[in-house]
This record gives sequence, C-alpha cells and structure tokens, in this order.
Amino acid sequence: MGGDLLTDYLVDDLRAAQTGDQEAFARLTEPHRRELLVHCYRMMGSLQDAEDMVQETLLRAWRGLDTFLRRVSFRAWLYKIATNACLNALGKRPQRTLPAAIYPAADPREPIASPVEEPVWLEPLPDDWLVDTAENPEARYTLRESVTLAFLVALHLLPPRQRAVLILRDVLDWRPKEVAGLLGMTISAVNSTLHRGRTAMAKHHRADGHQAVQPLLDDEKTRRLLNAYVQAWDAADIIRLIALLKDDVAWIMPPLPTWYRGREAIRAFISARVLSARARGVRSRHVPTRANGQPAMATYHRPKAGDAYQAFGLQVLTLDESTWQIAEITNFLKPELFSRFGLASELSE
Repeated sequence: MGGDLLTDYLVDDLRAAQTGDQEAFARLTEPHRRELLVHCYRMMGSLQDAEDMVQETLLRAWRGLDTFLRRVSFRAWLYKIATNACLNALGKRPQRTLPAAIYPAADPREPIASPVEEPVWLEPLPDDWLVDTAENPEARYTLRESVTLAFLVALHLLPPRQRAVLILRDVLDWRPKEVAGLLGMTISAVNSTLHRGRTAMAKHHRADGHQAVQPLLDDEKTRRLLNAYVQAWDAADIIRLIALLKDDVAWIMPPLPTWYRGREAIRAFISARVLSARARGVRSRHVPTRANGQPAMATYHRPKAGDAYQAFGLQVLTLDESTWQIAEITNFLKPELFSRFGLASELSE
C-alpha cells in the first residue's frame, strides 16, 4: 500500500523541513531511501541510474515540499516523484536486457563476439539494498522474486508505463486507485495496463526451461551448493563443476553478446578459454556473495606470480529447486561493480 499518513512527530519534521531545515527533511526521507533505490532499480535496471533517480527524487521533493498534501502518505508522494522521474528518464534511454534474451546461443568453437559497451545490459543488485520487510501475502510476486534476474529480464520487455503499473500493483500491492493517482491515469486505464503487463509477463517470465525457478527458501542448502561451486572453481575441477549444472544451463557474459546453452557447450568453453589461462600461469580466487536475492561469486584473476589478484567479474547463479542444480550463470564482466557489493578491488597473495 501507499503507506500511513504522517504521525505527529513527523508532522513537526515536515513543518521544519518546509522552513528550510535539511536535517528534518533527512529524517522524513531517510527511512524510505533503500526501498526507493530498489524501486528505481526495478524500473531502470541499472545501479547508477537508480541512484541518480533517487537523488533526483529527493531534490524534487525538497523543492516541492510546499505542494505536499497531508491527505496522502509521504511515502506515496515520494514514490510518485520517483516513478515519474524514472518514466521521464526511460523515454530517452535504450531498453536494458541480457544477451540470452536477444541473441541465439553461440557455438563455443566459434570466436567470441566483441563486447557491446553501450548501456543496454541489466546490472546486478547488491542484496544490501533489499529492505527487510514482511512479505505481503496479497502481492503477486514476493519482494525477492521481483529482483531476480529472470524477473527483471521479463519486466524490461514491458513498456515503461506498463512496467510501473505492474510493479506498483503486483510487487508493492498498491490499490488501483492509488496507482491511478500516482501515474495520473484513470482506474480503468490502470486495470487495462496491468492486464497487458500480466499477459506479457506470463509469456516471458518462466516461459523458458532455464527460467523455471522458485525463490530460494532453504538458505543452508543454498550455501552448501554455492560453497561446492566455489570449491570446484578453486580446484579447477571441471568434472565437479559441470556436475552442479543442469543439462540446459545457460552461461551469459555481459557486456559480451556471446552466450552458451548446455553442459557440453559450457564444458568446451571453460576448457578452451578459462582453464587454458591457468596453464599459462593465470591464477584465480573466488569469494561467495549474494546478488539479486540469489547466490553469487566474485572472481579475481592474478596474471602472474607476485601480482595481486584483481577484480574480474561477478557471477550470479540462478538455481532450479526442482533439481537443486544451477540453471543459469550470469557473468557480469564489470570489475567496477565490486565496490558496490562491498568487495575489495584486489586481494593480496
């Protein structure tokens, strides 16, 4: 829902903020910052864009405090500003996705395509951004499912306004009247837009075998699988590694458009490209972490003895709980992401 109206002590902060008290304004807005970041991330698909949109939201809110009407919640007012800031920005930017959604699977014997560096790829989300709140049983999607990579790929196939309506209704569980007021639409327009969005999501989300996953429920079991995966990489044990993967597993590497489908293709790629580097003296270290509510692994490479291990890429693992195997590995080859996940940019020997 949009949230409760301001309590008495927050009314005092509002009055103070309206007279220019920035500390009072921070007390009003700070409790909502993380959820606004995640909301803008769902809308934009990018960490930097999400942060920019939240900064824009707070700036607009500060400048427009005199227009805030207490008959609506302050939280809903911030969401209105944030959503409309995202919609304005999305009208000028390319759609974000992942390579498997727009390119066919490649042959590992063929050369790897050149990277596509334009801002067209979805980025991973640090779990630290997720807000610890009770799940709403009325919401169609759980808060964690709604930040998984499979969900985001499908979500970003929707036009921006459809995307906004679906998030507000099916993730945040806002009422149609609230969404209509936020987006300046009629209730009937909200309902018809939601119907189109749900139809598209049903077609694209979980439509593919490797996307047929459930939200992670057994954290201990997940940790054991992630540890086994990290240990297999540490030992350069391709047999143990491949055994953890589903038959139709996908291996995706943005910003490279090249990606692979199936155990044998991935075995061939790892043998030819990754393990051969080990034979040339390149060593790696692997650190378990989490991203998008999913298990993940940070990879560091050391080109030669005596050098520090340098940040290389972040792998996000999608699990299939029906087989408890890895269904998709998305390798974000973007070392600058490490700082956002609280990961060191290099590791010493």
